[in-house]
Amino acid sequence: MSDDNKVTTEIRESFGKGAARKIRAAGKIPAVIYGHGTEPQHVTLPGHQMLLIVRKANQIITLDIAGEEQLVLVKDVQRDPVLSIIEHIDLIVVRKGEKVTVDVPVVLEGDSYPGTIANLDASSISLEVEATHIPERVTVSIEGLEDGSQISAAELTLPAGASLLSDPETLIVGITTPPAPTDDDLAADEAAAEAGAEAGVDSDEDADSK
Repeated sequence: MSDDNKVTTEIRESFGKGAARKIRAAGKIPAVIYGHGTEPQHVTLPGHQMLLIVRKANQIITLDIAGEEQLVLVKDVQRDPVLSIIEHIDLIVVRKGEKVTVDVPVVLEGDSYPGTIANLDASSISLEVEATHIPERVTVSIEGLEDGSQISAAELTLPAGASLLSDPETLIVGITTPPAPTDDDLAADEAAAEAGAEAGVDSDEDADSK
């Protein structure tokens, strides 16, 4: 594990929305640690370091809590939809060798047959993996696949030690050929182009008149 994922925390003793706002104003993030039958523990995390860590999903972190180390999995990151800041983080206690359930992104690799397009139907799959060996992604090769080709979850090549939890029949990616444009489509495109050109002329005339 990278030293970047070793985080020093502070035990949090004040709660509520007002306390959380003060924590965030100080450049820190409120968080809660739970799991393995332990009492939930409220802490604060360094804001900038956590922003860098959670850019990737399913991060394992070694927390320094009052001098004691605790391994945790980032389970949920709550963000302000307007300000795009992290409001709160949920962390789950994990142990080395333990299996955890995670959703892992699916990434396409290669190019399908010329003239076709690849439709990614499932952007992630659910896996059971060892807590300290969570893959960043599952890669799917679509190189040279022709129209009508499909790849299901059961056909994915999983990382060593990973078990598929998603429905094996889940469609991951399908290859299709876009339909040829109809006369109506071409006419609509021409009309849109003409309207855009006229709008540009009108704008130029208005500018010249000022």
